[in-house]
Amino acid sequence: MRDINSLNRVILLGRLGQKPEIRVLPQQDRSVARFSLATNERIFNRSTNETSDRTEWHKIVVWGKLAEFCEKYMDKGKQVLVEGRLRTRSWQDRDGNKRTTTEIDAQSIVLLGGGRREGAAEAGPVPVADTAVTDFPGEEETPASGEGDDEVPF
Repeated sequence: MRDINSLNRVILLGRLGQKPEIRVLPQQDRSVARFSLATNERIFNRSTNETSDRTEWHKIVVWGKLAEFCEKYMDKGKQVLVEGRLRTRSWQDRDGNKRTTTEIDAQSIVLLGGGRREGAAEAGPVPVADTAVTDFPGEEETPASGEGDDEVPF
């Protein structure tokens, strides 16, 4: 049972660092995709009156049909919205050292626009699909527009 006073949810809006790498786990007959996502933050230094950009890289892991969607539609530089959970895992490397990594276990991905092209002006978000893609059990697609908002339970 989930603790009512805790929540593990991550929402990221950024650009893909590379095309997702996909593998099929034969023992489970399930696909898994991995990719990196860059988010940018503009920082203002009051003492020098200058701004600088800081880029943070996030490791994303996607499972099942959502992984297959990633392989088919996502390319380097695409802007995407990712929702998921933080997951930390540990393993031993070849030398016997304990390694730990933290990743985002993605459960929903929305394509927002095209990739960046050299010399092209930024045109803003371009809808690629009419639906958000999720990997929640029992939910295949969720309307991305305001459809169904009339049935708010409160």
